Amino acid sequence: MSHSMSGGVNMNMDNSTCKVEMLWNWNIVDSCFLASSWHIKNNAMFAASCIGAALLVVCLEFLRRVGKEYDAYVLRQFQRQLRLQQSQISKESIDCCDGTVAMGGSQVANFRATALQQLVRAAIHGATLCVAYIVMLLIMYYNGYIFISIVLGAILGRFLCDWMVVRIPYEGQGSMDDRKTSTVSAGPTGCCA
Repeated sequence: MSHSMSGGVNMNMDNSTCKVEMLWNWNIVDSCFLASSWHIKNNAMFAASCIGAALLVVCLEFLRRVGKEYDAYVLRQFQRQLRLQQSQISKESIDCCDGTVAMGGSQVANFRATALQQLVRAAIHGATLCVAYIVMLLIMYYNGYIFISIVLGAILGRFLCDWMVVRIPYEGQGSMDDRKTSTVSAGPTGCCA
């Protein structure tokens, strides 16, 4: 292993030099990524690596979407169960109280995921984090072509996996400012709306 003047590391493997640059570069042949086994020996291998990097980011966006959809699914299950319980309670109270229902203060139902639901949520989060860190490590090789592939993969992933849905109520009284809107969206890191 020898250090080059450009800030990279050259490793000799099978009579070819593996270039690992720590500065912005446009290297193709003899580039290495993540492991010595990912040694690019020709243009076709590099093209496959670029396509793979883009598909990895599409996979990341897919996992983020799966996480959001699973959370929404679990919440819908709880809401459905809560509506059934509320209808049974109101039917029982009407039957036992001769049609009068006491209207008290507002009630709140707390939802807590079951252990299995939380395990599935944690597994999805772990897989998402793993793929995100692999993408981050690829970016840290500062290869312009891989960087462009990752950006294109993010665009494609967002287009395919995170279609924006906005629910705007249009019936009833009040102006548009008074009505609630909800979006299914997250920031570029997946943590902020």
